[in-house]
Amino acid sequence: MKQLSISGFSSTCSQMILGSDYFQPSIQQQVDTLLDAYVDVGGNVVDTAHGYRAGESEKAIGLWMKARGNRDRIHILTKGAHHDANGPRVNAEAITSDLTDSLQRLQTDYIDFYALHRDDPEVAVEPIIDILNEHIHAGKIRAIGASNWTHQRIQSANEYAARNGLIGFTFSSTNLSLAEPNMPRWPGCVSADEATCAWHQQTNTPLFSWSSLAAGFLTGRFTPDNRDNEEIVRVYYNELNWQRLDRAKQSAEHKGVTLAQISLAYVTNQPFPTCAIVAAHSLEELYANRAAVDIVLSAQEVRWLESGKR
Repeated sequence: MKQLSISGFSSTCSQMILGSDYFQPSIQQQVDTLLDAYVDVGGNVVDTAHGYRAGESEKAIGLWMKARGNRDRIHILTKGAHHDANGPRVNAEAITSDLTDSLQRLQTDYIDFYALHRDDPEVAVEPIIDILNEHIHAGKIRAIGASNWTHQRIQSANEYAARNGLIGFTFSSTNLSLAEPNMPRWPGCVSADEATCAWHQQTNTPLFSWSSLAAGFLTGRFTPDNRDNEEIVRVYYNELNWQRLDRAKQSAEHKGVTLAQISLAYVTNQPFPTCAIVAAHSLEELYANRAAVDIVLSAQEVRWLESGKR
């Protein structure tokens, strides 16, 4: 599987990252089967979060790693400091509390990739970078990133880190897909627009894309006449996306692959480093996603999928 190098990180990470938002110990056998297969096909990064299934996702991954004794070969991407009913939580206390919980649930003493799950633009970047660096120096975190932060905020944080001899964000995790959203799916979600992609290309900052298939819109399950899913209609129904979907279908037919595979290949063939975070509920889905990572799209093909122009 294609691998990416992350600045300041001693190992490489697979371009397909396995999502685990539905994992929990009550389905541990299914979790173990999928994780075993993911490793067998060359994957080494598992995405989770403090808030997924109220911590059950992290617990299931921890049980699997303990049973397999493979912690040194698996890179954990987990996220914390997500806002909740008590309001914004991008602060030192919440970050430390969530990190401590995640380490215990995962049965490990360090996190490979730690990201802040949501931003709070009202909070200055300086204390955020300070507390994350404390945890880096304590050996609890290997690399830090931002999930659902704008590139402007990440740039500000990294400029502060550079001025003060600190470690800045070395990856971002926003939504990137062939389908452009009309609006955020949930409050605080950030999708990569043209300016964001240009910044990633300029800085060579890796982007770990969540919802690369646009919540299923890019699998072909939806049509303009089917308006049963209010969220998908609200976020993804627009003429540009139907045109892009049609071109993706043409490309998939030409290459002898599926629509979903072409859509994932769009994410992994950007002019800057990218990984696609994709969940799988079966081995069939896992293997199909794995095959998508090997699809090569030229810059001309990517441009055609976006605009219809060669």
